[in-house]
Amino acid sequence: MPVEIERKFLINATSFSAPEGGQEIVQGYLCEEEGRTVRIRLRKGTGTITFKGPTKGATRAEFEYEIPAKDVEELLEHCDGRVVRKTRHRILVGEHTWDVDIFKGDNAPLLLAEVELESEDEAFERPSWLGEEVTHDGRFANYSLACSPFTTWSEP
Repeated sequence: MPVEIERKFLINATSFSAPEGGQEIVQGYLCEEEGRTVRIRLRKGTGTITFKGPTKGATRAEFEYEIPAKDVEELLEHCDGRVVRKTRHRILVGEHTWDVDIFKGDNAPLLLAEVELESEDEAFERPSWLGEEVTHDGRFANYSLACSPFTTWSEP
């Protein structure tokens, strides 16, 4: 079964400078139940649909399939506003590529960094701009951000 092992961190905005470019991402959530989500995503003109299972530690099942971009655009209308928009930068640090997301809309000015690992205890180099780890704080899951945007929180 395909799995995703991911650690997530806040970014220290004063020490981070986004590189040029990045990929614009729009992702919507069709449903969520007991930690399982079905997500659609549009990135670089390519559509995907993804099933993610419940998280155990930093690990969860993940199945992702390409679908027509036109289908994603139509399905976004069925997400009931549960949509996240962000610019993603991929940054190589040591042996790992970090996904750095700069959120837009009601989730701005949130900056998050994720690193995918082969095991939960795998060592990795921490970039100087890395802040607090939020892997186990469900508020920072993209589904949660789609339902309860960062700017609506009373305390980050």
